[in-house]
Amino acid sequence: MEDGSGNGRPPATAAAWNFEPNGALLGLTALSVRGVLGRVKAGMAAGGGGDGGGGGGRAVIPMGHGDPSVFPCFRTTVDAVDAVAAALRSGEHNSYSSCVGLEPARRSIARYLSRDLPYELSADDVYLTSGCAQAIEIICSVLARPGANILCPRPGYLFHEARAVFNGMEVRYFDLLPESGWEVDLDGVQELADKNTVAMVIINPGNPCGNVYTSEHLAKANEVYAHLTFGQNKFVPMGVFGSVAPVLTLGSISKRWVVPGWRLGWIVTSDPNGVFQRTKVVESIQSYLDISADPATFIQGAIPQLIENTKEEFFEKTVDVLRQTADICWEKLKGISCITCPSKPEGSMFVMVKLDLSCLQGIKDDMDFCCQLAKEELVILLPGCAVGYKNWLRITFAIEPSSLEDGIDRLKSFCSRHSKPKVHRSLET
Repeated sequence: MEDGSGNGRPPATAAAWNFEPNGALLGLTALSVRGVLGRVKAGMAAGGGGDGGGGGGRAVIPMGHGDPSVFPCFRTTVDAVDAVAAALRSGEHNSYSSCVGLEPARRSIARYLSRDLPYELSADDVYLTSGCAQAIEIICSVLARPGANILCPRPGYLFHEARAVFNGMEVRYFDLLPESGWEVDLDGVQELADKNTVAMVIINPGNPCGNVYTSEHLAKANEVYAHLTFGQNKFVPMGVFGSVAPVLTLGSISKRWVVPGWRLGWIVTSDPNGVFQRTKVVESIQSYLDISADPATFIQGAIPQLIENTKEEFFEKTVDVLRQTADICWEKLKGISCITCPSKPEGSMFVMVKLDLSCLQGIKDDMDFCCQLAKEELVILLPGCAVGYKNWLRITFAIEPSSLEDGIDRLKSFCSRHSKPKVHRSLET
């Protein structure tokens, strides 16, 4: 295409091109953990640890992400690696898979998840996805219709909102109560729900709060972090309540096997009464999968061996390390005056803490706090605005214990350096 001048160059103005962006996509980066962490990290390269802190050749401590796989203490089991290697060497998994996923993989996942349910799942209840993120994408597309709304927790993973908004759904937030161990505000849920409510999102164990719901609370009221619990409350899957209300369980091997880069997730229908069949939700999931990308076939092929051969000792070791780092986090945060941790984490990999800006000078909000902390101390935290909770922080404790201790010590130094000077008043007699 020429610009009309005969010089063969493309037109200089945007208006000359017949492109217009999809308005629903613009601004969604603000609802992405990746996008927010990118902004937090941006100042590190430019700042180099100035303003009184100083990088000093120290390592960056990532306490804002959800990927512990880079740390040796969270390395996946050799059984999982062997399963993938065997699947590759077999030469049987170099082709496309069926749109819903390989049947042996789906059957293995059904058996694995049925251990915690009062009924047996079948391979037909399982649909494989490229990680849990694609599972969320699919369900938000399947449930979207004019006027529909979805109930999401606050604080919570804003990816649900991003996908819901992209599909034209309204997002309504119910509160998690920090003073009650981050339980759901059930009265608030009742006020939000109406005839156009198509789903309620429950994340258990909790991201970003590190809470674990009791069976009693779940009975009144996405389970990537299933079984990553180390407190008094044991994990109870929402699928247990499938006979009361149909449940879509979204999960993956990412966290329990510590392999988020393998991108193998699932959608599971826990629906003994066949509601999803009669309302064509199942048919819609299958239709979406027909026009979407599949998880890598060799990873699907590895799933039966991966599940069958992984020893319980591996899971126990992971939970033991998380218990240790949760204890470190809980104890060391007590020594930072401008930060309050409402409850000790009992599961998952995260904890939410409240930031008291009145104790600090030169800090505008949680985003500013995290950006300056990254620049001065090379410690990465996720600002609460990324999970719908302004002026809170999400801290990841799924890192090496020594790195976690160092990171919280740097956090304490940062807070001390930016604390407001105490006002001393003398009493006159």
